[in-house]
Amino acid sequence: MQKTTHDYDNVFKTMKMKHKRLFVSVINDIFGKDYPLDIKVDVLPSEGYLTETETADGRKEIEGQISDFLIKIKDEVYLLECQSYDDGSMAIRIAEYAFIVARQFAVWDIEKATIPMPRFTVIYVKRTEKTPKATTITFTFPDGQSIDYKFDNVILDELTKEYIIEKKLFPYIPFYIARYEKNIVSGKDLEAAVDDLVYFRDEIIRLHSENELSDLEMTDLIGFIKTIITHITNGNKMEERLVGVMGGVIIETESEKLIRQGMEQGREQGMEQGMRQGEAKMLIRLSQKEGLDDHAILDSLQKEIGISLERAEMYLKQYGKQPV
Repeated sequence: MQKTTHDYDNVFKTMKMKHKRLFVSVINDIFGKDYPLDIKVDVLPSEGYLTETETADGRKEIEGQISDFLIKIKDEVYLLECQSYDDGSMAIRIAEYAFIVARQFAVWDIEKATIPMPRFTVIYVKRTEKTPKATTITFTFPDGQSIDYKFDNVILDELTKEYIIEKKLFPYIPFYIARYEKNIVSGKDLEAAVDDLVYFRDEIIRLHSENELSDLEMTDLIGFIKTIITHITNGNKMEERLVGVMGGVIIETESEKLIRQGMEQGREQGMEQGMRQGEAKMLIRLSQKEGLDDHAILDSLQKEIGISLERAEMYLKQYGKQPV
């Protein structure tokens, strides 16, 4: 089975497209903000940037790229990059991204331009000996000035599951299992991985019940975790066991509950409507019989259908008859 190499990127990109709200807590945690989780979030278009690459035959080519995630909250712009492995070109890529973003918000006149650079971070799903704690871009100028453009990176392997839940760092949850990749591939010492999956499953369910996560957010988070598990196991015998941890509980979401209640209410209303229609038809038949006065009609309605005197009188009123 061919291992998919872009599952980490696909999960991250799907989250940013469908669940941008979940990234507010990530911004708060990384940059020390306190935005409310329901604040307006704008996802900016990922402008292409140009970078030079060298082909196998030594030729230089210019190719376009897109950034991972540009998010605007109030007047601040944030650039989030998600990396599964160390990349020696990350600093220059961030510089290119940042200038493209800054250009959108630049202010200038005849003799001066102000270019506001965005805040940025790199989120490392995995850690190696070379994974940097921070990314630094140093700008040097002809007059000798030198300025460091620096932000700390996020290394998921350093975060505990309790911290992720406490801070509501939901976009990190699907990638948490990556720290156990060697164990999963070897099929040995899986107890910690299973325990952590159970923990996240139970916490996701709890947070959904407390309205911290919507139906779709909860469903997608569980689905993203399964995607990463499938990526890591690459079809080996561990996949069924680990995926089963996340899929072992049938959850009635709020939308499903409302649909079920609506169907039950609809059935009850349908039965009620049917009973009313039947009772009305009986009244019409009785009214058409000769020799039956109101007392006889009321008596027949109560005995033959089993309805109350009040309900029988209601039908008589509806058809223009007054009980005596």
